[in-house]
Amino acid sequence: MHEAPRPKKVGSWYAVGALVAHYRKKARLTQEQLAEMANISVDTVRSIEQGRLALQPDRAEQFDELLGTGGALTVVVARLPVRDRIVQFAQGLVDHEQEAVSILSYQSLVVPGLLQTPEYCRAVFNYRYPALVSEKAEQWVQARMDRQLIWQRDRPPVGHFVLEESILRRQVGGPDVMRAQIRQILEYTEPAHMSFQIMPASRTPHACLDGPMVLLETPEFERLVYLEVQRASFLVDDPNEVSDYHLQYGMLRSQALTPDKSVGLLKELLGES
Repeated sequence: MHEAPRPKKVGSWYAVGALVAHYRKKARLTQEQLAEMANISVDTVRSIEQGRLALQPDRAEQFDELLGTGGALTVVVARLPVRDRIVQFAQGLVDHEQEAVSILSYQSLVVPGLLQTPEYCRAVFNYRYPALVSEKAEQWVQARMDRQLIWQRDRPPVGHFVLEESILRRQVGGPDVMRAQIRQILEYTEPAHMSFQIMPASRTPHACLDGPMVLLETPEFERLVYLEVQRASFLVDDPNEVSDYHLQYGMLRSQALTPDKSVGLLKELLGES
């Protein structure tokens, strides 16, 4: 079991931040002046230049125009891989997720990121404590939406999801946001390579009361398990441990509602049954 690395002051966003600082100085502007021109706080400029805050595509375009860079920042940001737009502790998951041939996910608290609507995702980040600055929250929302592009691959991964019923009854973001989220889950149940089951609240005990997990299979047929708690994450690659998690997930599937009954419950929650 390997703990994901803690954030370090290295990597793509520090390079991008250094580039912003270079162009700002070349334009003979202070951080305060650039902040005023961009109508943002000077703390935001400092965070971007120090690599603590990612430069969003629209902000990159704005900086290109203000600093006269000829579009250089926009090009650099557009070419960053998806993993570099993800919060550091989750990068291990994203690396494998982007090329996985199958993804099996059990969640007990929120709708998994690969199924979230932007509004639901934004609400989840808005509830975070300590609060995120708005620009960082939008960065994380966009990164999560980018992760969902795996479902649009020519050969998308097989996806199976088990969600606790309580997730679907918790009004994250309010009734309208939840209705849109449930409708999106219903849409994801339609493709042949996708499947979805609900663990009913009445099912106690069941095989995964110790928390959520994501099981992945790589193109090289390596099986991995990703576990996340608060702001720490673990990638399990020991074959014996991975086998135990797969057996646990198999039991979980047998205890959850069938896919058809799960769809029926989703429609009931929407008042459409």
